[in-house]
Amino acid sequence: MSDLDRFFATCLFEIDNCSDLSSIDAVRMAIFGKNGKITEIMKSLKNMTPREKREFGEKINNIKEKVRARLQEKTRTLELDDMEKKLSSEFVDVFMPARPYSPGLVHPLSKTEEEISGVLASYGFRFADGPEIESEYMNFTALNMPDHHPARTMHDTFYMKIPADKDGCKLLRTHTSPVQVRAMLQHKPPLRFFSIGRVFRNDYDATHTPMFSQIEGLMVDIDVGFAHLKWFMSDILKQFFAIPNLALRFRTSFFPFTEPSVEVDINYEIKNGKVVFGTGDKWMEIGGAGVVHPTVLEHGNVDAAKYQGIAFGFGLERLATLKYGVPDLRGYFESDDRWRKSFGFSFFA
Repeated sequence: MSDLDRFFATCLFEIDNCSDLSSIDAVRMAIFGKNGKITEIMKSLKNMTPREKREFGEKINNIKEKVRARLQEKTRTLELDDMEKKLSSEFVDVFMPARPYSPGLVHPLSKTEEEISGVLASYGFRFADGPEIESEYMNFTALNMPDHHPARTMHDTFYMKIPADKDGCKLLRTHTSPVQVRAMLQHKPPLRFFSIGRVFRNDYDATHTPMFSQIEGLMVDIDVGFAHLKWFMSDILKQFFAIPNLALRFRTSFFPFTEPSVEVDINYEIKNGKVVFGTGDKWMEIGGAGVVHPTVLEHGNVDAAKYQGIAFGFGLERLATLKYGVPDLRGYFESDDRWRKSFGFSFFA
């Protein structure tokens, strides 16, 4: 018997005596691996004549094909045996109740954002966005709050440990109003934009959180004024709350970036221990608004002698709280599963 015949017989013997998948893999590597027996045999070709190489090559290739075929056959047999052992040892109770499955719920803030965005978009307002880390210039100065302005102290600002530049220190924006200035700088009037974003102030209790979301709308045009603002505010809120008879009250107020400025209230009454909007003579604040201050228009590179602007803003959490009866703002951020089940919305509703 030649060396190749003995090699072939040895391979078949080792394959046939494998008892599991790990041993068959070991035999496969011992024969066909990088340092396996086939590699060692092929090294002998360098000492052969061309005729011997041809005859030897034909024979070794024939052996390799037969060995591979035997390996595949043995592997299939061992896989079937392994499956049979698992089927005989494992038990599945097909009548056992399935584990509870929750498809998840839509957060009330997400639902409120989607609803108010749809209302504003129906009036031709386009979405605008801006960075959450702002400069003092964009957050204060461009909005008519220079260095000495007392309104800066009202915002409880989080300043960043980032080196100041020509626009002043870096901070977490205290309102989304800088987006209005950025929108005016990027586009020419007439403008209709709204923004929704997170803002940050150092305050935390049942009605205040250090992070919350604001919604702001901006309209800049030649013939736009306070009458347009009142109509927009009234119609937007009636659509959002789906209350046609919702009444609004405008109270004079002060915001450095608008003049005149107002705070907006909606009417309500208490019925059977619940707040009912659109009826009664009680009033609840819903947001702020006003005619854009000429200084803000100028910082936005808008000709204040030719154009006027109106702006309005709401708290996203405030809108969600009033519409869906959420009692405490802190619940929006505390990840309580009981709270989620109480105030969340189905994806399929």
